[in-house]
Amino acid sequence: MTMKAINTTHAPAAIGPYSQAVEANGFVYVSGQLPIDPSTGAFAEGGIQAEARQCLTNIKNILAEAGMEMCDVVKVTVLLADIASFSAVNEVYAEFFVEPYPARSAFAVAALPKGANIEIEAIAARS
Repeated sequence: MTMKAINTTHAPAAIGPYSQAVEANGFVYVSGQLPIDPSTGAFAEGGIQAEARQCLTNIKNILAEAGMEMCDVVKVTVLLADIASFSAVNEVYAEFFVEPYPARSAFAVAALPKGANIEIEAIAARS
């Protein structure tokens, strides 16, 4: 198996020893994206919907670097500091995905890196 790291300046740099994404065997595994605006290095402002939009925009930009689009995503995992945000995140999620929607899991977690309210990771497949 050959792994290829995928990195772009249009998404926040990794904050640890990992790649923004890795491609292997026709799949692109996008690391969890916090709601960090890569142009400022700060969390997106405006509440959970703005934060979800930033996470998904980061994923979209990483996939673009790999020559892929959001319609190539087959699985998404959403991590939330507060599960009560689930409905608001769904509204934003629908802006990025169309039917057939990717499979998805959503979890409430005790804490996220940097005190974030949300983190989203994705797996995409080449056609």
